[in-house]
Amino acid sequence: MIMRKLTLAAAVVTVTALSLTACGGGETAAVDSSKISIMAPFLEAQPPTPDGAVQKKLEELTGKQVSINWTPNASYEDKMNITLASSEIPQVMVVQSKSPGFVKNAEAGAFWDLTDKLGDYPNLKTTYPDIQKNASINGKVYGVFRERAPMRTAVMFRQDWLDKLGLEAPKTVEDLYNVAKAFTERDPDGNGLNDTWGITIPKWGALGTNSPYDVIEEWFGAGNRWTERDGKLVPSFETDEFLQADRFIKKMVDEKLINPDFATFDSTKWNEPFFNGKGGMIVDVDSRVSVLTNLFKQADPANFQNKVGFVGNLEGPDGTLHAHPSDGYSGFLAIPKSSVRTEAELKNVLKFLDTMNNKDVATLLNNGIEGVNFTVQDGKAAPVKPETDASKAVSTDIKSYAQLGTNVTGNQFYPAKQASDYEQQVFDKRTDVMAADLKSAVYNPAAPFVSATYVAKGAQLDNIIADARIKYLAGQIDEQGLKDAINLWKTSGGDKVQEEINKLWQDSK
Repeated sequence: MIMRKLTLAAAVVTVTALSLTACGGGETAAVDSSKISIMAPFLEAQPPTPDGAVQKKLEELTGKQVSINWTPNASYEDKMNITLASSEIPQVMVVQSKSPGFVKNAEAGAFWDLTDKLGDYPNLKTTYPDIQKNASINGKVYGVFRERAPMRTAVMFRQDWLDKLGLEAPKTVEDLYNVAKAFTERDPDGNGLNDTWGITIPKWGALGTNSPYDVIEEWFGAGNRWTERDGKLVPSFETDEFLQADRFIKKMVDEKLINPDFATFDSTKWNEPFFNGKGGMIVDVDSRVSVLTNLFKQADPANFQNKVGFVGNLEGPDGTLHAHPSDGYSGFLAIPKSSVRTEAELKNVLKFLDTMNNKDVATLLNNGIEGVNFTVQDGKAAPVKPETDASKAVSTDIKSYAQLGTNVTGNQFYPAKQASDYEQQVFDKRTDVMAADLKSAVYNPAAPFVSATYVAKGAQLDNIIADARIKYLAGQIDEQGLKDAINLWKTSGGDKVQEEINKLWQDSK
């Protein structure tokens, strides 16, 4: 699948470059400035309908006739590449990542360079310059990034188990081990059986994707994908701390403190062992706290409180908090040159995107329609009760329309009012914990840079390390085998990637 995508991406660059050349000569047809076409993913079972209430409101607020090609999220990148090679290219495309296909197309001139243009639009001039830098390709901005809270890492645990065993919430990686051991060996559910484990980890081999492995490695001080050592950037897996962290994780695997099927466990079932009383902890984004709490609430509305506890990042063995952030964005809205051919057309699209990021449209995309599916209470968006068919339709649709939100000047919409005082307290605590951890965030210093060798070979290179890490943790290879894989990465093109990344890094200073 990866090789097929890379091959297709290369073909798309050629086709797009040809189409750009073809439209360079002769006259181009006038573009109707009142119409905007967009390609975006949808995450629900069905896409929003073009005659829905959210669509109508969006067109009212933007003054444009908006045509959205909703595409299933699971096949979105493939469809995006196919679309770029076609004659029907939208004016705005949601791009989900700096994938090889997008990077090649951008550097081939298929998308507008917006580096010096966004500052002219008040709602696109970001208040997060570091995140915009992370979202760039070697300093060039090819899209309006979709801001996401950079700090979301949390450790969730069965609070009732912790209380029963008389334990404190973990603060350090050593505490994490001790709690995991107690949850495995001290019968936290009181059923007299040896049928629990400390931490549940799903199948997650990919490198640098905010997995529990990435998080724990950063807690140990390995860095966030890349780290600076002796004046150079090196991959985190080349550090001693990476090996120390993986020894720590393997120790928990060997002692059966982690679910035995971690290498194959389906991530869509991640909540089940926690909820069903099998696995006592999860390391993931803090929003899962509310998901887990709601599972207990649905099962027992009168007694769901204090089942789920959580903390943020944990101190490493060196006594320092190396908090794990994301890059602060989730893709961007990019503008293809094949469909937006002139500066005048570009200004029209950018003005539309500027309007999309004002308070009224941000509220629509994230909260819905006031009076239909939510009301404002104490500065928060509270769902309309009882639900109606109209309110359900709007609440469902905005889960897809939110994919068009950028929030590059901060959240302009209302925070969600929680269903009960207890849930509001939990939500507020999450906000406080993440804000505190943000002060100790260790970002990826190589996030803005894209190596040409990595574009060509990155998937294969990452797979060398990811496979070796899982095999090491599962006991299929020893530590020397893991080190051998790191050396294989270096000789297979990794040294060239490192050389290119460091040149880009130095040139940016």
